[in-house]
Amino acid sequence: MTQITPREIPPAALNHLIENGYSPGLAKIFAARGITASRQLETSFAHLLPFDRLKNVHEMAHLLADAIAARKKLLVIADYDADGATACAVAVRGLRAFGARVDFIVPNRFEYGYGLTPEIVHLAALSSPDILLTVDNGIASVDGVAEANRLGMQVFVTDHHLPGDTLPDAACIVNPNQPGCTFDSKNLAGVGVMFYVLLALRAELRTRGAFLTQIEPKLAELLDLVALGTVADVVKLDQNNRILVQQGLQRIRSGRACAGINALLQVAKGGKQASRVADARKKTPSKVSSLDLGFTVGPRLNAAGRLDDMSMGINCLLVDDATAALQIAAKLDALNRERRSIETDMQDSALAVLESVNPSDGFSLALFDESWHQGVIGILASRLKDKFHRPVIAFAQANNGELKGSGRSISGLHLRDALDLVSKRYPALINKFGGHAMAAGLSIDAADFAEFVTAFEQVASELLNANDLLLRIETDGMLPPDEMTLDAARLLDEQVWGQGFPAPQFNDDFKVQSQRVVGEKHLKLRLMAHGQAIEAILFGYNEALPEQIHAVYSLSINEYNGSQSLQLIIRHWE
Repeated sequence: MTQITPREIPPAALNHLIENGYSPGLAKIFAARGITASRQLETSFAHLLPFDRLKNVHEMAHLLADAIAARKKLLVIADYDADGATACAVAVRGLRAFGARVDFIVPNRFEYGYGLTPEIVHLAALSSPDILLTVDNGIASVDGVAEANRLGMQVFVTDHHLPGDTLPDAACIVNPNQPGCTFDSKNLAGVGVMFYVLLALRAELRTRGAFLTQIEPKLAELLDLVALGTVADVVKLDQNNRILVQQGLQRIRSGRACAGINALLQVAKGGKQASRVADARKKTPSKVSSLDLGFTVGPRLNAAGRLDDMSMGINCLLVDDATAALQIAAKLDALNRERRSIETDMQDSALAVLESVNPSDGFSLALFDESWHQGVIGILASRLKDKFHRPVIAFAQANNGELKGSGRSISGLHLRDALDLVSKRYPALINKFGGHAMAAGLSIDAADFAEFVTAFEQVASELLNANDLLLRIETDGMLPPDEMTLDAARLLDEQVWGQGFPAPQFNDDFKVQSQRVVGEKHLKLRLMAHGQAIEAILFGYNEALPEQIHAVYSLSINEYNGSQSLQLIIRHWE
C-alpha cells in the first residue's frame, strides 16, 4: 500500500524566502526542506566551513608538510567506490601539486575486502612507502594499522565513517565523526575530508614560505572531483556539502572539469537507448546537474569497483590527456552496461523466487542465489527494497564456504543495529558485519543461511510494525499549470539536490490521451491536466495505463535534435 503525502511548508519560512526574492514556487520547495533563512541557501566558497575545527587537521597538515620536505614516499590507500576513487584522485592530484612523492593502490574487493587490512598493508609494503594515507577508509582498520606500524610505516587516516569502540593507533586521524571533533558538518564524504586536509596543508605550507618561489596550487581545481564523490556517496547534502557540490558543478559547466569527468559525461551522452531514468538525463557538461553526477557519472565510475578493479576508475580521474581519458571512460561505460545486464538477470531471478513467496507475509527479505555477483548484490538489495518496502539483504557466494551479504533498509529499522542484535542472540551466526542505518554488509557461513533468514526476520518483526511497511511518497503537492513550464524545469535543474535535500516531485490527476511503448520497456505518454497537454515518460513499465491516473512526477528537460521541451517523468501512478 502506498500513501502520497504533501510535505509541510512552514509559513514563516515561506514568507521569509519570498521577502528575500525567491519565487513562491521555489520558496515553497526550499521551506519544505527545512530552509528557514535565505543565508542557508548561500553556495559561494566564502560560506564554506573553515577547516580549523576538524580535529587533528593542523597536526596532519604539519606531518604532511614535513613528509613533503623530507621527500618521503606516500602511498594512498583508496576505497573501491566512487567516493573512494574521487578521494584518491583528490589526494594524488593535490599532494603532487604540493611537490609530494605519492602513488596509490586500491584493494580489489573480491580479493581483499574493505579497508586497510593486514593483507593490504603487506601489498603496500612491496613498494616500500614511508607513509600510508587512507582515504574514505581506515577508521575501523585497527589490525591493519597495527601491522603497518610493526613494519615501520606511518599511517595517516582520513575517513568519514562512524568509528568503532577502538580507534586505530595511527599517527594521525582526521574524521569529522571521531570522538571530540567539533566540526559543524558531520556529513562530509571521504572526498570532502581529503579536500579539507589539503586546505589545511596549503595553509601550513604558506606559513613555511613554500610559495615564495613557486606558484601556489589552486585547490579549487579539484572541486569537480569533490562534487562527484559527494553526490555519488549519497551523503546528506547539508549546506556545507551543497556548497562543495555547487562549486564543483560550476567548474564542470564552465568546461573546467578534469579530463576524466568530461570523458565519462561524453560516453554517457553517446550511449544507446536509455534503459532507465538516469540515462534520460544525458547532457553536455554545460547543462550538468547534481542528479547527473549521481545517476550518470557515478554509476560508470562505480562499475570498475563492482566488476573489475577501481584502479581503472581512479586512473580515468588522474589522466590529463583527453584521448586517454576517453579510452578509459569507454571501458568503464562497457563495464556499466555489463553491470546493468547482470543486475537485470539477478533481479529477474529474485522475483522468480518471490513468486512462490508473498513478501507481505513478513517484515524482511533475505535472498541468496549461487549465480549472483558480489559486486551487484547491493544494487539488487536496493531495487528489491524499493519494490517491496522492506529491509532486504542479498547474498552472493564468497570464498571459503562463506556468503557475503549487502543490505538496504527502510525508515524504522536501523540495519546495522538490527544485525548487531542478531549477532548478540546468535553469537556464531554472523562472521562479521558493519554499516549504518540504511545500508550494511556482512558475511555468514553458507550452511547458516536458512538460520540467518529466520533470525533476521524475527528481529525485523520486533523492530517494525505494519505501519512502517506502508510506503510513503512525499511530494511538493500539486503544481499550478502556470508553473509546469520548461523555464521551471530549467530553474529546478540548476539547484543542488540529493540525499537529505530531495529533488522536487509533484502529484496530480491526469487523463491519458495517448501512450506507446518505446525502447521495449518504457511508456511514452501524452497527458492532459487542467486543460494543458504535456508529454511524459514512465520508465520500466510497458503495459497500458487506464484513461485516468493519479501520478507522482518530476519536471525534466527532453532534448532532441538540438531543441528542448518539457517532459514529465512519472515516478509513481495509481
